[in-house]
Amino acid sequence: MAERERLLAALKTVLKERGWRYADLARALGLSEPTVKRLLSNGRIDLERLERICAVLDLDFFELARRARGARDETRHLSPKQEAELARSPRLMTVFHLLCQGWRTDAIRAGFGLSAPELTRLLARLDRLALAELLPGDKVRLRVPRDFSWRDDGPVRARYLGAASREFLLDGFQSSDALLALDIRELGAASLAVLRRKLERLQAEFKEAAELDLSLPPSKRRSVGLLLATRPWVYSLIETLRSEYADERDAPMQGRGGRRARVAAR
Repeated sequence: MAERERLLAALKTVLKERGWRYADLARALGLSEPTVKRLLSNGRIDLERLERICAVLDLDFFELARRARGARDETRHLSPKQEAELARSPRLMTVFHLLCQGWRTDAIRAGFGLSAPELTRLLARLDRLALAELLPGDKVRLRVPRDFSWRDDGPVRARYLGAASREFLLDGFQSSDALLALDIRELGAASLAVLRRKLERLQAEFKEAAELDLSLPPSKRRSVGLLLATRPWVYSLIETLRSEYADERDAPMQGRGGRRARVAAR
């Protein structure tokens, strides 16, 4: 299948997922429905028109390309055994993380004060776990894709995510390179779905930027944390207002009830 045909197939899948008909897309583009059907069926669509359709659907073109390659829905994970070993050993986890960030073994040894025998032992463990191939001279070749994701219910998240998130938020975020924003709004289901897609897109772009910067030496890069979170949530302060209102509403009834009880007692 030609690349353009794969893009159009991915685009049709997105339309179906969003519940869009050809008539809906035609209306959003200011075109007739037959024109849209023709564009999406014969493959004769130029890049400008394709980008316009992506904009209407609030779909990043790179996300569409990932879908066309079949990569978006194929989340790649480490095996449970690999994650379990990394979760058990923080030092092993740290070395593996640095290798995934493009660090060479000599830079890891010099930058983190590891002895040569200890580093070799850690690299050998990664080799046995099929996470990296140990080559002569303690050189390493990764055996897993850099864009893997930790399992949502896996041991690495269970051990490290909570502690790392709390440590991350302890900072005052006063640096010019830092950003902390918390906003609370009420959204409908459709808007919430759009927001989730945008956050997922930002995460993908964050990983792509890191991949591009792997060619830079470690001295030219900074470790940057990105914490994305969104969930249905009512701030406890709002709940106190609701509970206080309930107390005030029930108070007169309680008073009348108490008075009736006293009258009955007489």
